[in-house]
Amino acid sequence: MTGANLQMDFTGKRVWVTGAGQGIGHQIAAHFVALGGDVVGLDKAFPEQNYPFATASLDISEHEQVAKTCGALLDTIPRLDVLVNAAGVLRLGRAEELSLDDWQACMSVNASGAFYLMRQAIPQLKRQRSGVIVSVGSNAAHTPRMLMTAYCASKAALASLTHCVGLELAPYGVRCNLVSPGSTNTAMLRGMWRARDGEAQTIAGDPSMYKLGIPLGKIATPSEIANTVAFLASDLASHITLQDVVVDGGATLSA
Repeated sequence: MTGANLQMDFTGKRVWVTGAGQGIGHQIAAHFVALGGDVVGLDKAFPEQNYPFATASLDISEHEQVAKTCGALLDTIPRLDVLVNAAGVLRLGRAEELSLDDWQACMSVNASGAFYLMRQAIPQLKRQRSGVIVSVGSNAAHTPRMLMTAYCASKAALASLTHCVGLELAPYGVRCNLVSPGSTNTAMLRGMWRARDGEAQTIAGDPSMYKLGIPLGKIATPSEIANTVAFLASDLASHITLQDVVVDGGATLSA
């Protein structure tokens, strides 16, 4: 394909996005719609009244539900061009205080849920000998964070899972990459702020928590994460696979 034909155009492309009910997942799904994609958003709940894409209720931590829902989607349209694993949960606590339920929630959604989706998608991607998987990881997989044992571990597992699946699928022309956001303006991040100046504190950093701030001096927007996901899913990234693109304004470097 020549450079003149490479573009971020998903017209006629079938796209599945998990975690599409809100936050980063919602923005990613809407972004693919704006780029012409035929999008199905998957999530446990869709709190808004209207979404610009088709929706399907799904708890990705339940492997039987995943198998049933993916099977039904592929029966209806036997094609999948892009799978985005954007669903995620955050549970905070020191390792010795973290409940087993909190640990399991992070692992079940952030790592196992993505595995369940990939397992259903892989046979179709192999048959097509084409397609893209993009997982939304976290810069927390790259550096230790206080009170984030379960989250960091689950996102590190997701990164390794995506790389291993990408290695297996490379001979079939299927690309697998990660986008790893840092602090992004979502309900999840705002829920971590314990003061009115939480945003400013996040940007400035907190040495007592071993977080040294964001060099670019701002919190990411969900659209900035969606832009990177769309790029990696597009023909513009046709020779990029097994990569982890950190989108955090330089925060990981400063750590």
